[in-house]
Amino acid sequence: MEVLLSLVVGALVAAAIYLMLSRDLLRFLFGLILISNAANLSIFVSGRLISGAPPLIEKGQDFPVGEVANALPQALVLTAIVIGFGLFAFALVLTLRAYRSLGTLDTDEMRVAEPKDPS
Repeated sequence: MEVLLSLVVGALVAAAIYLMLSRDLLRFLFGLILISNAANLSIFVSGRLISGAPPLIEKGQDFPVGEVANALPQALVLTAIVIGFGLFAFALVLTLRAYRSLGTLDTDEMRVAEPKDPS
């Protein structure tokens, strides 16, 4: 199962890079979402996929007994999902503002600070 999910992470990263190399700003945002999801999935897979008990420590014990699930990758992925959603919302608002002020989403035409071509 880990090999299959690793291949899915590779496909997500490849699709994200393809979308992020586009000149369209909206495609760039979709690539950003995909690469964020790929990073989350790779963190989740790195914690080993096992079906164990919750990592609860019994009274009088110093550590959990038996095979338990690793809670750290799950907590990291939950935090990364929230941060990724906030980043996407901020980037979407910036994209909307850029479209309203410039009238285009093509990054080659967004040359407000650069001088015009002399020819």
